[in-house]
Amino acid sequence: MQKGSSMKKPNIMTVLVFLTGLLCIVSLFFFSWSTYRQIISTEKDVDAVSEQITAKQSEIHEAQEKYTSAVDQVQSNIDRLKQKEKNLSQKDTKEKAEVSAESSSKPSVFNEENTSVFSDSSATSSGLGHIVGIDPGHQSENVDMSALEPNGPGSSEMKAKCSTGTQGSYTGVPEYELNLEISLLLKDALEAKGYQVVMTRTDNDTAISNMERAQYIAAQGAEIYVRIHANGDDSHTTSGALTMCPSPSNPYVAQLSEPSAKLSQDILDSYCAATGFQNLGVQYYDNMTGINWSTVPVTILEMGFMTNENDDTKMNNPEFQQTMVTGIVNGIDTYFAAS
Repeated sequence: MQKGSSMKKPNIMTVLVFLTGLLCIVSLFFFSWSTYRQIISTEKDVDAVSEQITAKQSEIHEAQEKYTSAVDQVQSNIDRLKQKEKNLSQKDTKEKAEVSAESSSKPSVFNEENTSVFSDSSATSSGLGHIVGIDPGHQSENVDMSALEPNGPGSSEMKAKCSTGTQGSYTGVPEYELNLEISLLLKDALEAKGYQVVMTRTDNDTAISNMERAQYIAAQGAEIYVRIHANGDDSHTTSGALTMCPSPSNPYVAQLSEPSAKLSQDILDSYCAATGFQNLGVQYYDNMTGINWSTVPVTILEMGFMTNENDDTKMNNPEFQQTMVTGIVNGIDTYFAAS
């Protein structure tokens, strides 16, 4: 009898159960992998949305700051306009009250033939009839002054006739506008003390170059030439006032260096004492057309930095402007008192 072993064939149900289980395992794996990818994708979407929200929040914050700054600027301009109206009203009242005596009590610097008729006996207070030339620096962009002129008498170096200057980073006021505003207040204050005043411009659209301004001031008999400017810098933290004048080695006006330095120092010291601005000192410049063409002691007063928030807002405050002018007048008084 032959012995043998027989293998039991797998039952079809067993096979089906096995395949079903395997299919379930595979399906579960793919389902888990798909779910994982969806989770990762969702996290990326959440991160992207979060970044967008953060960016929008930053934009909203910047917009709020700009709005606040704009409101402050508008309010500042309103205050300035109100002060201007007040000053004009006071000036008009004063002129009406003095109209009967004006022809005899207020001498002009020149008569119709452009000849000096100035007399010390007509002056009052500390002015003593001295003639002061004032130049409100720069002018409006409406005037094209890009043409060139010599940097000094006989100079081969050419520079633009004039420019618009800088602008208030916080007030938005152009430098040429601020310069004229202060210069007109300075004119009134000096005349009230008996000074004669010659202005290079009384509006923002006068086409007169730096060379022509210096020549005009000299032709009108001015004894000193005060140029009113405001400064600017790449850094918003830079602040303070300074004056500029020719150096002893200036190739055009070396003879004016000493009296110009004294004028610069007197005005700067008095101005900083009145305003509380940092005194940055007298600085020598030999490349300024308006200085190099002058024939009388000359100074440039850089009243403050329009790129600095404190300087810019103060210089455009009507009440503070009166303080600024008082400081300049005191400096001019000091200069002539020692002359």
